[in-house]
Amino acid sequence: MKQLIVYSHPNPLSFNHGILDTLTKALQAKGDEVVVRDLYALKFDPMLKAADFEALHQGGVTDDVKAEQEQVRWADIMTFIYPVWWASMPAVTKGYIDRVFSHGFAYVYDANGPRGLLQGKKVMVISTQGAPEPYYAGNGMFQSMGQTIDDGIFRFCAMEVLGHRYFGEVPTTTPENRAKMLEEVARMAAALK
Repeated sequence: MKQLIVYSHPNPLSFNHGILDTLTKALQAKGDEVVVRDLYALKFDPMLKAADFEALHQGGVTDDVKAEQEQVRWADIMTFIYPVWWASMPAVTKGYIDRVFSHGFAYVYDANGPRGLLQGKKVMVISTQGAPEPYYAGNGMFQSMGQTIDDGIFRFCAMEVLGHRYFGEVPTTTPENRAKMLEEVARMAAALK
């Protein structure tokens, strides 16, 4: 399988980076091809600019977006890894989606309404958060994020959502719990197909 990981965290010593390392190694161990797009390391520009709209109106995209779209075309499965900040993804991740999942590439509108163009692609999301999982589950935040991210972005673009795993209390949990979380990531990787 061709696995594209879109990673968003500014700290290379973060637990998110531990998730990235674990996932990458587990996927490679089963023989998958893996490409990692570290949006911070790439200094990916998340700002949707006039140049983006001008390129779209002329039937194209800017060079940086074209490079990312080629990675998406290549992949069978995309995995997004990011922390939950203010009940959503980091701005750089949202900017990646705004720019890369563009009209004409990820979706179109036709006489029947919107139509996703990324059919055949699969996606998984792994998110970390400071809040305990029961807090977000109890107040509807997981449901809300699932609707806006999994449904409003990925399913809208006709992708198959394999799952959205939230790991809670990451900054305050024990090393033993973090190790269990990473074991779960390795199991998830083994099951990805």
